[in-house]
Amino acid sequence: MNILAIDIGGTKISIGIINQHQNILFREKINIKEKRGDQVIEEIAHSIRKIRELNIDGVGISIPGIYYPNTGFVWVPNIEGWINYPLKPKILDILGNNELKIAIDSDRTCSILGEAWAGKAKNYKNAIFISVGTGIGAGIMVDGKILRGQSNVAGAIGWMALSRPFRDIYKNYGCFEYYASGDGISRYAIELLNSSPDYKGPLREKEKITSYDIFEALIYNDEIATKVIENCIQLWGMACANLISIFNPEIIIFGGGIFGPASKYIDKIKNEAAKWAQPISMREVKIEVSELGSFAGLLGAAKLAIDNIHKNG
Repeated sequence: MNILAIDIGGTKISIGIINQHQNILFREKINIKEKRGDQVIEEIAHSIRKIRELNIDGVGISIPGIYYPNTGFVWVPNIEGWINYPLKPKILDILGNNELKIAIDSDRTCSILGEAWAGKAKNYKNAIFISVGTGIGAGIMVDGKILRGQSNVAGAIGWMALSRPFRDIYKNYGCFEYYASGDGISRYAIELLNSSPDYKGPLREKEKITSYDIFEALIYNDEIATKVIENCIQLWGMACANLISIFNPEIIIFGGGIFGPASKYIDKIKNEAAKWAQPISMREVKIEVSELGSFAGLLGAAKLAIDNIHKNG
């Protein structure tokens, strides 16, 4: 069984052919940072044309947003022009096969599915995957089942209230994501730069600050970079503590593009979580970094499609 798996992120897309044995037969990454609307679909179509000769049994798609199964439309705020966007009809049109089964779900769901299928959550029934990339989200598995919520929005932890008072700048991202996502790292660094006129470090010379710049500056003990990442560690730990206290998981797995460079701080995150979490739950939980890296969402999309085929024939 060969699955076309598509993992759509806010700035890049990963496309692969994966079989039921978790073998990745083809994989390609696409940069969509400057793309919007149908331009993104055109990039996906270009990649799919390269693998037309392969027999595809189903399609699984991970999106950084919400899927509406009744219409096949999606809400993906990090891609311009993808508010109420007809993703499923567009993919069916590209494939030229309306009989092909397509499963679409959030990146939160796909990430925890990937970890449960092939990663560190494989032998657990209560696990949480915290994805920190362009945004922040959590895939939550309780008693072996994915937690989805009334509108399939469960796990949108970027909106966790981790600071007060409320600021209007949180409206578009949520408090947690505003500060501690990949984009949030850049946002907070700019805030600190604007309020630190005496700062003369290398970040002052950057036209556009990225999270990469912050981690690079941190190597040289840059004061702005240090404040930004220390703030992130506190927020990652606090969010982790909240999830531990609410769900009593066996394992929490950090992943996404920021973990990566932030993997080295996992012990500090654990220590911060221990200050806030319910103590019995805290003693029982493991807090680790994903070993699947950028493959978690792609593998999860494939598992989503395989489960869909088995369920619906």
